[in-house]
This record gives sequence, structure tokens and C-alpha cells, in this order.
Amino acid sequence: MSPSSQSLTAEYRASDAATRSFTQALPSCSPTPATEERTAYLSALHTSVGKMQDEVNAFLTQKMEEDKNATGSSADPANEAKEEENYGEEVVEDDG
Repeated sequence: MSPSSQSLTAEYRASDAATRSFTQALPSCSPTPATEERTAYLSALHTSVGKMQDEVNAFLTQKMEEDKNATGSSADPANEAKEEENYGEEVVEDDG
């Protein structure tokens, strides 16, 4: 069995039908890798996850700016920090 091409993929889907795919190529790995090959693969996977996280964060920051500009909301630092922390999440307010 020959090594196959692999990739790390994530997909963003918003309620407004916007989608975005993120992909990072991974090195091929044989079905029964030696320790050195396994270590190299895991190192490449670790690096790819970090790169993908950076891409997703940049994309979400851009989406937040677009949303903020579209709504014309003021830049209240307290609300902005809370919005950034919960962006893309369903937030249930606690009535106390």
C-alpha cells in the first residue's frame, strides 16, 4: 500500500450562508510508519494546526470588523471584548 496525500481541513459556515474552507497540506505517511516517520508527521501536523489557527483567527477578525462596520456599532471597549470572546457562539444572557 503506498502513502496517500493528506490534508488538515476546517470549514466555516455562517447563518448568512457564508462559507470558507481552510486547508493545510500534510506529508504522506506509510501505513506502518517507523518512529522517526511518525515523529516527523506529528511535528508537521502540530505546525499545520498552528498555521490553520492563525488563518481562522485572521478570518474571524475580518468578519467581526465587517459585521461591526455593517451595523455601525460604537467601539465600547467593554462590549467589544465581550463580543470578541463570544464571536460565533450562541450567548445566553443570565437574568440574574
